[in-house]
Amino acid sequence: MANDKSMPPVSGEEVETDGIYENEWGREETLKRGDEFPYDEAMGQTEWELVSLPLESQEEEMYKDTKNNTKPRLHIDRGDK
Repeated sequence: MANDKSMPPVSGEEVETDGIYENEWGREETLKRGDEFPYDEAMGQTEWELVSLPLESQEEEMYKDTKNNTKPRLHIDRGDK
């Protein structure tokens, strides 16, 4: 029995983290915070897994056509010490 009791997000739930998500049938979608996880056209409701976070350049593309009150997440450049 697995110790991990977390449940992956499913279709219809709100996306909490910008990124590239993959469903259980291998379909990938780029989703941003506030989007809704989509339903699979053939299979209906599906689970989604975060497989990659977007690069800063990809985030700029994700947010180019959004309303003024939707802001991308803050990136802090800590620099090397």
